[in-house]
Amino acid sequence: MIPLFNLYRELSFMKIKISGHRPTSKKSWAMIALLFLLFTLLPSLALAEEAPVLNSGDTAWMLTATALVLFMTIPGLSLFYAGMVRSKNILSVLMQCFAITSLMTILWVLYAYSIAFGGDGPYWGGLSKMFLAGVSVDTLSGTIPETVFMTFQMTFAIITPALMVGAFAERMKFSTMLVFMTIWITIVYAPVCHWVWGGGGWLGNKGILDFAGGTVVHINAGMAGLVAALLLGKRKGYPTTAMPPHNLGYTLVGASMLWVGWFGFNAGSELAADGVAGMAMAVTQVATATAALAWMAIEWVKHGKPSVLGIASGAVAGLVAITPASGAVGPMGAMAIGFASGFGCFFASTILKRALGYDDSLDVFGIHAVGGIIGAILTGVFCAESLGGAGFGGDITSIGDQLAVQFIGVGATVVYTGVVSFIILKVLDGIMGLRVTEDEEAEGLDLALHDERGYII
Repeated sequence: MIPLFNLYRELSFMKIKISGHRPTSKKSWAMIALLFLLFTLLPSLALAEEAPVLNSGDTAWMLTATALVLFMTIPGLSLFYAGMVRSKNILSVLMQCFAITSLMTILWVLYAYSIAFGGDGPYWGGLSKMFLAGVSVDTLSGTIPETVFMTFQMTFAIITPALMVGAFAERMKFSTMLVFMTIWITIVYAPVCHWVWGGGGWLGNKGILDFAGGTVVHINAGMAGLVAALLLGKRKGYPTTAMPPHNLGYTLVGASMLWVGWFGFNAGSELAADGVAGMAMAVTQVATATAALAWMAIEWVKHGKPSVLGIASGAVAGLVAITPASGAVGPMGAMAIGFASGFGCFFASTILKRALGYDDSLDVFGIHAVGGIIGAILTGVFCAESLGGAGFGGDITSIGDQLAVQFIGVGATVVYTGVVSFIILKVLDGIMGLRVTEDEEAEGLDLALHDERGYII
């Protein structure tokens, strides 16, 4: 852009004179025309300079991150859960995760993406992007194609309801599960996603720090899973009948896939290949390793031996807790969060669960809700620059104020998700029933619902 001062100086130097007493030269008329064009085009040039430009490095990373997050659900989470159920239910869990992946994909494209990211507003994004209206091959979201951003966020919408499967494993009707997930993503997940990440979302405007989904994904899924477990009731024979995991090899492989895929989940949430993404990757590794060792240590002391299930569960607890903090804390903050989540989630999944007597089959509440809450709250502490963090959110200037906003975000998500999930499930229970029959449960859901066996020996 040419500064006006330079234009004036050029005019003075050329001594262009326009007067009724002296004919204007051709050179003068040409300069006048040039000036007119420049002043006409200046606003357009300024807008062109501010327009987003596609960055191939960012795009390449986000394509990779999207694939990694999808990999977390199929096959990562699927195997993690499948190994923990009894052998007669392995296919039912795999089927639920696979069907949720397919169903959420379609719902996200049809309308859920629009509710979450379609426009500005405190509570929802509207329906302006239903059926991906306005999303084309040339549309950008920041420095990446909007198609990539949309698909990346889709993978979050896939894994969140899939996490719930572990809470009601081995006893929920497949048909009811599909209807519940359809309603849940529409009136729970997509709005909460907008609150935190969407344009004008009320929690985002308050300055909440949730980099990759502590509230949106983990507290959301964990609370809904607990409500489902309570309404469905305990599995037949629980807790007097032993129900050990039938294949811990699957579980450990699944946990390992989750660990690797989580780098796309957390580092990908920066939506760019830059230093913040690099730090998000580093703190994810640190927190996960710390939580795995913390769970292993307390289990070793309490039971005399460390277990494969324990160290795998601890790793997932660390991954969950660092999720909201991954873009805001440094390595030492990550270590503290990992340590707290390892101990906190162990307590919630063992002592608290037995004390309250609920049957959260695979500890969705104990790991995802509790881990998400621990991570969300401690983000408000370790984000402080004095503690090695990246700073507070929005206009917040103190740890106390940041903690207040984090508590508001946690509380709002817990209450909204808990109440709405309860209403949805109660209505569905009255219309089509939530639970399989006792005979079907005893036979196993693989044969009862899908007429297949996981193992033919």
